[in-house]
Amino acid sequence: MAEPDLAPGRPGEKHIENLAAARMAVSDQRELWDAQTECVLTFLQDGEPTAVVMSYRVDDDGTFWFATVEGRRQVRGVDGDPRVAVVVSSTGSGLSGRRMVALRGRATVHRDRAVVMAAVEGLAPRLAPEDPAAFVRLLDSPNRVVIEVVPTRVTASHDSRRLAGDGRGGS
Repeated sequence: MAEPDLAPGRPGEKHIENLAAARMAVSDQRELWDAQTECVLTFLQDGEPTAVVMSYRVDDDGTFWFATVEGRRQVRGVDGDPRVAVVVSSTGSGLSGRRMVALRGRATVHRDRAVVMAAVEGLAPRLAPEDPAAFVRLLDSPNRVVIEVVPTRVTASHDSRRLAGDGRGGS
């Protein structure tokens, strides 16, 4: 098997061995978070990693909010260990290119009714723009809780638009 040609050039022209040039700019993360409505929330359950796909919103300071129900695996996991990871991909968002941000964070389950309903009301226009009030009524249930994730660091990111040929080869 021939060795890849690692000659200098625009990243993605001849190889994609080093994807450092494809890291997403911090200024572009907000565009991804605003365009996408679902992400993967990973957490530990019984000492083992697991994950769920969840709808979210992100505050101006980068804090993620998730609405869920008491007793679900993500609630039990976060209650047992607040270390989590969040992965947001551009798949299905309509954004150009392939984009992704993975981050680590510390999670808190909020059960206080005022905090829960404020988070639900923040999610409603984003997830049900045609009738946010109906969405709030739907999620206004006795066992509703919210998970807050405060990011501690970005662990990986990717933006194929930064590569020649959108990361598929070519110029």
